Amino acid sequence: MRFWRKKGVVIPVVRLSGVIGAGGGLRPGLTLNAVAGPLEKAFKMKGPAVALAINSPGGSPVQSSLIGTRIRALATEHDKTVFAFVEDVAASGGYWLACAADEIIADASSVVGSIGVVSASFGFTELIEKIGVERRVYTTGENKSILDPFKPEKESDLVILRGVQNDILDAFVTHVKSRRGAKLADDPDMFTGRFWTGTTALPLGLIDGIGDMRSTLRERYGDKTTLRVVPMQRRGFLRGRLGLETGLSAEALIGAIRSDRLWDRYGI
Repeated sequence: MRFWRKKGVVIPVVRLSGVIGAGGGLRPGLTLNAVAGPLEKAFKMKGPAVALAINSPGGSPVQSSLIGTRIRALATEHDKTVFAFVEDVAASGGYWLACAADEIIADASSVVGSIGVVSASFGFTELIEKIGVERRVYTTGENKSILDPFKPEKESDLVILRGVQNDILDAFVTHVKSRRGAKLADDPDMFTGRFWTGTTALPLGLIDGIGDMRSTLRERYGDKTTLRVVPMQRRGFLRGRLGLETGLSAEALIGAIRSDRLWDRYGI
């Protein structure tokens, strides 16, 4: 029995909760800038492991990659085992973050997966015609205004968009395969954007077990194991809670709506 089982260990916990990327002020997003400090503090603490409490429907692929890369770099630097514990959802970019861990544990009802890329927009061409609005756009390049929602959709624009999406998907799939390796089942829906509950994700190899943080870590490191949440950097009340300095901004409201749309995809 290892020494820490006799005296007990403290496992730092970093909560990665919310939409990934620069969100609206009502729901600040997860970015490397926001989580770098807490991650550094957690990995510098004494002990054999760091726990990540993940609850995210995804968001920015770039921030997902940056945060995941930082987690792996810190784990290597400090020789720590990383556990990811999925709460309601670890989908899309949220699952990207979970894959930065050495082991992924989820609840039986957690939503896991959604390995894919999505872009969403609206078309307003008929609307502006009906209300008599003339759209004027001036560019210095033929591709500078592609996917303009006020212009008719063009196949050439979609070709460019699909190319970008495919590049991002390739990076996502490469990351998942590099982290999960032979654990992944040979399932045709694995990389189609489909998502599953924890119960189904387990035999697919997307997660390593069903359970909760406290029970799992105590089983691994002993009954005296305690958890210590590393707080995120706090912002001022008005800026952090309302997303503004003097009043509720339109940007904050739009950001909140976008965040809600991501959560709604998984019924959360």
